[in-house]
Amino acid sequence: MNDTGLAEKIRALARRLHAVILVHNYQRDEVQEIADFLGDSLDLSRKAARTAAEIIVFCGVHFMAETAAILCPDRLVLLPDLDAGCPMADMITPEGLRDLKARHPGAVVAAYVNTSAAVKAEADICVTSANAAEIVSRLPADREIIFIPDQYLAASVSKKTGRKLIAWPGYCPTHVGILSEDIEREKRLHPAALVMVHPECPAATSDAAEEVLSTSGMVRFARESSAREFIVGTEVGLISRLQRENPEKVFYPATERAVCPNMKRITLEKVLWSLEDRQFEIKVPEEIRVKAKRAVAAMLAV
Repeated sequence: MNDTGLAEKIRALARRLHAVILVHNYQRDEVQEIADFLGDSLDLSRKAARTAAEIIVFCGVHFMAETAAILCPDRLVLLPDLDAGCPMADMITPEGLRDLKARHPGAVVAAYVNTSAAVKAEADICVTSANAAEIVSRLPADREIIFIPDQYLAASVSKKTGRKLIAWPGYCPTHVGILSEDIEREKRLHPAALVMVHPECPAATSDAAEEVLSTSGMVRFARESSAREFIVGTEVGLISRLQRENPEKVFYPATERAVCPNMKRITLEKVLWSLEDRQFEIKVPEEIRVKAKRAVAAMLAV
């Protein structure tokens, strides 16, 4: 069966099962095209929570499906490939965070959403790449701030807010591979293009860009900007969405190397199998879910 046939079968089955299909911006093009909602991880989970869907199929990575399970405990949450993980999320454990908290008693823990539910349960507040600077700027000035797990997002937030952060030394292997040399090369090739990069990129890469933005920020900026050409420093999956939504504009990846293998694990066949066999269910133990939800709720309150 070709992609068109698979897509039609998936949509029909999803309707019959009252399922909603959430797709992250970094997924394969053909998976993006079957999305009920396409976006970044937290926004997708919040949209799912507002639907009447009985089943949530999350085409992303493990921590994203966990976040959906945190916010939608009464739904069946499915991840089409159980091996679709996030190396950065795996770089920090609840035990490691507890040890860091013990060394900095009284510190506020700000956890990037790119963490497991068990780690979120140890945090005071969650942040996204879009709102991290705003959240951090509003934290009490007289308390230390532990920021986990991305050291490069922490550096970007610290630069924007002037707040000193105790950063966990984690990183995204995909974004850390987007180098300032890549930006400089693409600028030479496309001198009229504006450069926008993700804050998970190294500082030298961010310094070479006009805009440092989350994926949702890039989507909005590309739509509203009068520029006609853009160099995009994030996972290449976002390019197809940007091009579809802005056909009159041109988008160049900062590097073709920026591919997350975990994000590409999910295929149309796996989405279909997931719906047919109700696999793979993602559950979060209730005690962890309640604590993790408090951290997410604290962010939403801000």
